[in-house]
This record gives sequence, structure tokens and C-alpha cells, in this order.
Amino acid sequence: MSEHSSNNAQKDEQKNDFIRNIIRDDVKAQKYPQIVTRFPPEPNGYLHLGHVKSICLNFGVAEEFGGVCNLRFDDTNPTAEKQDYIDNIKNDVEWLGFEWAGEAHHASGYFDQLYAWAVQLIEQGDAYVDLQSPEQIKENRGSFNEAGTASPQRDASVEENLKLFNDMKEGKFAEGKAVLRAKIDMASPNMNMRDPVIYRVMHQEHHQTGDKWCIYPMYDFAHPLSDALEGITHSLCTLEFEDHRPFYDWAVEKVGFDVPPHQYEFSRLNVDHTMTSKRKLKQLVDEHIVSGWDDPRMPTIAGMRRRGYTPEGLRDFCERVGVTKVDSVVDFRLLEFSIRQSLETTTARAMAVLKPLKVTITNFAEAVSSWESQKADSVNARWDDDAQTLWLTQPNHPNVDMGEREIPFTETLYIDQGDYEIEPPAGYKRLSPEKPEIRLRNTYVLAVTEHILDDAGNVVGLKATIDPATLGNNPEGRKVKGVIHWVSASQGVPATVRMYEQLFSVEDPSSVADVHQALNPDSLTELNAVVEPSLANAAAGTRFQFEREGYFIADTADHSRDKPVFNQIVSLRDSYKPA
Repeated sequence: MSEHSSNNAQKDEQKNDFIRNIIRDDVKAQKYPQIVTRFPPEPNGYLHLGHVKSICLNFGVAEEFGGVCNLRFDDTNPTAEKQDYIDNIKNDVEWLGFEWAGEAHHASGYFDQLYAWAVQLIEQGDAYVDLQSPEQIKENRGSFNEAGTASPQRDASVEENLKLFNDMKEGKFAEGKAVLRAKIDMASPNMNMRDPVIYRVMHQEHHQTGDKWCIYPMYDFAHPLSDALEGITHSLCTLEFEDHRPFYDWAVEKVGFDVPPHQYEFSRLNVDHTMTSKRKLKQLVDEHIVSGWDDPRMPTIAGMRRRGYTPEGLRDFCERVGVTKVDSVVDFRLLEFSIRQSLETTTARAMAVLKPLKVTITNFAEAVSSWESQKADSVNARWDDDAQTLWLTQPNHPNVDMGEREIPFTETLYIDQGDYEIEPPAGYKRLSPEKPEIRLRNTYVLAVTEHILDDAGNVVGLKATIDPATLGNNPEGRKVKGVIHWVSASQGVPATVRMYEQLFSVEDPSSVADVHQALNPDSLTELNAVVEPSLANAAAGTRFQFEREGYFIADTADHSRDKPVFNQIVSLRDSYKPA
């Protein structure tokens, strides 16, 4: 079991969703020797946020009830599947903190048995080869108000169907010229039971089986029988498969399993401003609207990992969302809340100025020359005469022991452009001509004496003084409100900082026919920032809280010592309060 599954008994007692209650009853009744679940992704794209809920549920209940969970790739469509997708899916599951039982399974590993069962259905009179075109099959399927029309081949003999099915297997039919259909009920009110197609011709090489097959089972046929083969006890899927359950049960029953698996449906994860259609996400990748499946704006697990989201935060989010049978839309801010909660005590602090405004301290040499006698006991510093730098030692986290770092304080600094306003708005608490003093984080009180304008009237620089007596001390005789962050201008390191908004500007992007019309043009902004020197040495994938700015991660693809790149994970705070 994974490390995060400690104290399962307590967690099990806390979670009382309907699926866990069903399993709890089955365990009490000793219905199965062991609970067996499965996570069955189709390897036709990268996993997304919706899959996180399914992963947490399937692996979670297996852990909680002393069972196992299989990872199975439902790879029945070789035209859309790639080994790259398989490799990334495995990586995603492991990164989230889960372990599957034994080796990963593939539906393609059961193709011989599935073919034998298809032959069995023909011999039982439960399947037939249909030679109608796909258009004819669709037209003759009927509607919700009228029954379908039987295929001309529906009542062909067993011998004829066996021959035709073998011809399909031997490659004697072109794609779309023949299919194998289950023989159920063309008048069923459930459209999925109107003789669904269970095998089709596809002259495509498979990434697992090579060119052995030119016919492939449909997902709805392979899935229940794969579950049955693996001894799955609880097949958990989302509500859109509820209407497919009668065929799931039909297939397992017709093949003949003494202890068949049972399918249970739960509501899918719908998050506002988020799209989880793999087809449309692939379109964004193919059209280079995003940089790839792992673009930090993408709702894929790979994208969220590169963005800096934590597995702990994602698991917490899914636990807060819960498991129900009622479809609803979750506020995206709940996801950010969970991520933020997971970062608070696990990330070191650092300073980065995202929009630099240069400040020259006109009394720097005079002020710091007496720092030794003026400093408070709480200040740990050293003076480098050659570099004219006061090195300040600061803890990497105010409340958690994460070590210390040195920060250079020099004659020229950068503060954020937003921390000085000539005409400040109401409630503004930072620097302005009327409020020239403020505390620089961990150092002196600074007073602005002059602002420098360009030809357009924009502030492009400040001149200021520091109060020598305020290094680690409060000023005497006055109160200075407000603290701002800063970075040394001479020793700070230029860095690219990527700021993100949601990729989609509409609340329900799946409702927009053209995905381009749902895109947010401001989803990515790249800033030329300056960061403290310690950040340049950060390993790719290291997360930080940039003080007063938010949580960031050293990008796992582009970050280097020479060219630091940081991605915004989430803002420092939000007005959202979870129930």
C-alpha cells in the first residue's frame, strides 16, 4: 500500500458515500473473498482532472477495504492509441500516490479469449454478421419513439455467420463492409440494446499485438468481459455508462460467469471553466494552441504536475468533492483551495519582483556602515566590503524548519511597480508621495525622496533613504505601516515568470461548438522578473512561495541556472471558503 493510506480504518469511517456503503455491506456479508476494482483508461490521450477522481475512488476503496486495484488499458482502437499515452498514464497514477496490483493489464491481452467468446455467441444464436453499411445500420437503428429495423442478415444461419466472421478475421472484408452485432432486441427502449456492434474490421497495426488482428472488439464488449476475466467485484464508472449497464450484464451472462462483476455509476467530475474532452484537448495540442499535453494551462494530470499542483492537493480536492449520483459543477476555486492548503507548510519562502521598479538608496554606504552596532539580536547579517553588500541570513520558512539562505541587500534594489503610486486609489497602503515610508521585508525602513518619470509620465525609478536604526528594530517616535518585498538590482537574477489564468473564458467550454471561441486570450502572461540569487540554483520542479505574490514552481522543462523559469501554481489567497 502507498504511504498516504495510513490509518485506513479512520478514513474508512469518515467516508460514507453510497459506493463505500455498498462495499461495506458486501464485505460484511462476505460476498467476495477480496474486493477487486480497476482503473481502465483508454490510451488515446493524456489523463485529465476527471480521471483523478476515478483514480482516487478506484484505488482508494481498494486500499480502504483491504482489496486490490488493477490498472487496465482498454486498448481496443489502435487508430487512436500510442505507447506514449500508456507510459504517461502509468506515470500519472504513480505520481498521484497509488500502486496497481501486479503488472498492468491490457484488453488486447485478452483478444484471443474475446474472439473465442464472440464465436460462442454466434454458436448460441446471440450474434450475427451484418453486411449493411454504417449509414444503413445507423438509419435502421430507429429512434426513441420508434423501434429499429432488423438487418437482412439478422436471421442468417449459425454456419453462415461463423463463415462470415472468420472471413472478417482473415481480412477478406474492407473496413465498414462487415461488423459483428449482438442479437438482442431491435425494439428495446434502451438504444444500447438494439443489436449493438461488438466487432468491426480495422486494417490497423496494434501497438501491443502488431498485425495479428484486423478485427477489433468494441469497448462495450471488451470492457465487461475484461472485468469478468480479472475477477473485478465492483466496476466503478461515471453516470454516462448507466444506460450501458444492461449490455454489460448481458455480455457477462451470455458468456457465462458464476460470479459476475457488477457495474456501479457515480457522477463525473465537472469543474467550471474546465474541459475534459480528450478529443478537444487533443485538438488544442495538434493546433499548437497550447505547447503540449503538459502545458501548465491544460487540465491534464501532466499539465497540472508541470503547473506545480501537488498529488496531496488533488487527492484532497477529490475527497472534498465526494462521490454521489448527482451531476453538479464544482467551483474551480475549491481545487485551488486544496492546492494552496497542501503548499502552505511544504514550500520554502523566497522573494521575486515580477514587475521591477528600480530604487536607488542614496544613503546606503553611510547607513550600512553602522549596521553592526545598530542591528537587533534577531538579525543575522554579514558585510562584504568588496561587493558592497549586506548579506542577510533568513529562514526559508517562518514556521517550519527548512534551513536558511543568504539574501543580498545592496545600494540599488527592485521593488514591484505596483508598490508605488503617484495617485494611489482609496485604501492603498503602500508607497506614495503622501506615504513615503515602508518596511522592506527583513531589513530597514525605507523612505522615498524622489520619483523619476519618463516622457509618458510613468514612474521608472525611485530615490530613497533607509533609516540605519531600523534593521530589525521599529523606528522611534513613529509608526510605519506596511511591508513590501524587494530584490537586489545588482545581484538579483533575471527570470521568466509565467502567470496563468484559466484556459477557457466561458464557464462551460464544452457547450461551445468551436473550442477557439471558448479560449481565454489572457490565459498566459510571461513576465521579465528579477529573483533573489538562491532561486537560480533551485532544481527544476522545486516549489516556492514568492512572498506577497503566490506559489510558484521551477519549470520542469525549461528552467535552468542560466535561464530560470517559474510557473505560477496558485495565488496566495482567495475569497473562496469551502463548506
